[in-house]
Amino acid sequence: MSSPSQPVPPPPSSHTDEPSPQTIQISSLGLLGVLLLAFGLSFVIFASPPWVSVLWIVPIGVAYWMLRVRTVVDTRGLHVRRVFGSEVIAWDEIEGFRFPKRAGWARARLTDGSEKSLPVVTFEKLPLIAAASGGRVTDPYALSARIERERREQERAEADADQRDSDQSPE
Repeated sequence: MSSPSQPVPPPPSSHTDEPSPQTIQISSLGLLGVLLLAFGLSFVIFASPPWVSVLWIVPIGVAYWMLRVRTVVDTRGLHVRRVFGSEVIAWDEIEGFRFPKRAGWARARLTDGSEKSLPVVTFEKLPLIAAASGGRVTDPYALSARIERERREQERAEADADQRDSDQSPE
């Protein structure tokens, strides 16, 4: 029997979907904002001395950042890509996830006690992570939906039993 800190995926069966890698990244629609920023800066840049053209670095840098950072989840682990560098975190190294109370990206808590930031990953992305992890991460939304479905089925079964009892009682 495995310990709770060592997640083990369930064995695959013929009725379970094969997990597919999921890429969690900033929406490319955000590049529209970068274009608007560049458009607004162009008035300042063209109306100023030539050295002000270094301001073009701002929209270019933001666009590069938006296109570069991402987290790819698959059955082997998390592939984290940052502005400068990338790394792979295997599932065996991950003890759990922490989601900051304030706005921010999730953090993977590692077995050695350290934490790694996961770019673009928020609590709302957990279903994607759960689908791609091969059963190593539980989808909290699916769990709550399953509990609610079981509760409704139990209430329906109790109502049917009450109905049968009232139908069988002599009047």
